[in-house]
Amino acid sequence: MNNISKIHDCYGCGVCVTACGRKIIEIGLNENGFYEPHFTDESRCTECGICTEVCAYLHDKLSLTEKEIHPYAAWSKDHLVRRKCSSGGAGFEIGKYLLGQGYKVCGVRYDAEKNRAEHYIATNVEELIPSAGSKYIQSYTVDGFKAINRKEKYLVTGTPCQIDSFRRYIKKFRCEDNFVLLDFFCHGVPSMLVWKKYTEWAETQVGKITYASWRNKWTGWHDSWAMGIDGEKHGEKINWHDSYDMLIREKKSYIESRLSQGDMFYQLFLGDCCLGKQCYEHCKYKYDQSSADIRIGDLWGNTYKDDEDGVSGAVAFTKKGDELLKKCNCELVTHTLDAVTEFQMKKNPQMPAYYNRLMRKLNSPKVKIGDVRGIISSLQWQERQKHRLKHPLKSITNLFKRI
Repeated sequence: MNNISKIHDCYGCGVCVTACGRKIIEIGLNENGFYEPHFTDESRCTECGICTEVCAYLHDKLSLTEKEIHPYAAWSKDHLVRRKCSSGGAGFEIGKYLLGQGYKVCGVRYDAEKNRAEHYIATNVEELIPSAGSKYIQSYTVDGFKAINRKEKYLVTGTPCQIDSFRRYIKKFRCEDNFVLLDFFCHGVPSMLVWKKYTEWAETQVGKITYASWRNKWTGWHDSWAMGIDGEKHGEKINWHDSYDMLIREKKSYIESRLSQGDMFYQLFLGDCCLGKQCYEHCKYKYDQSSADIRIGDLWGNTYKDDEDGVSGAVAFTKKGDELLKKCNCELVTHTLDAVTEFQMKKNPQMPAYYNRLMRKLNSPKVKIGDVRGIISSLQWQERQKHRLKHPLKSITNLFKRI
C-alpha cells in the first residue's frame, strides 16, 4: 500500500501526521516506548502517497541536496543566556534573533503534567525560554507541527531525522523559503519506558514533578551531564538509601544528580542500552550529514577543554544558515569541522545483544529503575555464557592465558 501502515520502529517524527490531508494518522508509543505512526481510520485512506513522500525513514538520501559546510565555535554574548543553556547558548540566540525578524519558533519544551518533551510554538522571547536546554527524551511533535501556518515564517528545531522529514514536507508544499531549520548532534533517543521509571522513582523523593532539566552547569560545563528535578514536596527531609549515588539536598523539593556520580538515566542513555532501533540501524545523520540550515551541539574536545562556561559547536550547511549565524548575538570563531565535532558520535551506536530482553523487562510494572543495572549485568553475563558455548576452544584458550 502507498501509505505508512506497515511502518514500524521508524523515526517517530510525526511529519506524516501533519502532511495527511485526511487527518487519519496519529503517533503513539510502541511497546518499546518510542513514537511511531498508526492510522485512526485506514478505510478513509486514498493512498495519495504524501505520507510516504515526507517520511525520511523511507528514503536513503537526505532532503537537503545542495550543502555547504561552515564550522564554528559559538557562544552567546549574554552571560546569563550562556549560563542557562546547555552549551554556549547559540540555539537560543538564533531563536531570539529570528523572533525579532518576525519569525515564530517551533521548539521543544518539557511538559511536566504529561511528563514528556513536546514541540510548541513560541511567539516572543518569554515563550522561547522553556526551549532552552537539552531534553534527552523523544519529543512528541504533532501539536507543534500542526500549529504551523505554512504561509508564515518559522524557525523549526528538532532531531536530525525530524528535520529531514520536515524539509521534505516544506519542499512538497513549496514553502521552503519561509523556514529556517535547526538540528543538533544527536546521540539517539532513549526509550520512554526508562524515562517513566526514572520519574516514578523521582516522585517518591520529591512528590509530583513540576520541572525537569537534563543539563545543568552548576559544577561546570564539562561535568554538566546533570539532572535537576523539581517537585511539589516541601519542608521535609529526603532520605536517600538507593544503590547508586546521587546528590540530594535535605528539606528541599528537588533532586540534583550527575552522570559522574552514577545517575541511572544517564548511564542507560549514554551507555546505548535503550535507544530506538532506528538509532542503531537507520540513522544516517552523523558527523556532517544533515538536512538543516544549522546544526548545533557541545564543542567538546581539546580546543575548549579549559572552558567551563560552555561553547556551542555550530555548523551551517546552507548560505541562509551561515548568514544567520553571523547576525545573531554570538561570538563566532572559525574552526575545522573535525575540531568542532571532535567528541561527537561519528558512527551509529551498536545495539546490545540483550536489547529485546531488556525491553521486555522494562515493560514490566514490577521492574524499578534501581533494578535495571542488575538486570543488565545479568543479561550481559548470559550473553558471555552463550558466547563460551558457541566458541569452547577459544574460551579454554583464554582461560589458560589467565592461569
